[in-house]
Amino acid sequence: MSDRAPRVEIEYCIGCRWLLRAGWVAQELLTTFEGELAEVALVPGRTGGVFVVRLDGEVVFDRKQEGGFPELRDLKQRIRDRVAPDRDLGHSDRKADAS
Repeated sequence: MSDRAPRVEIEYCIGCRWLLRAGWVAQELLTTFEGELAEVALVPGRTGGVFVVRLDGEVVFDRKQEGGFPELRDLKQRIRDRVAPDRDLGHSDRKADAS
């Protein structure tokens, strides 16, 4: 088992100009998991429509497979479940208001 902190990659479509979206997601992940992650890397994608989030090479979210962009709350929960399963995410752990 490695003592190295996990690395997140966000691969985004350069043709779709999703750099700002990828940067925002990276900022949110770094803010939420500043003690658990080693880094969050932005990876320019050459495949049209790509937006994939990987944790140590394992796909955590793929826009094409899931039919849209991730809800940030859901993405944070997926990352948390792998890097700090006992951690409470506060408002990100509460169910969305149905109203």
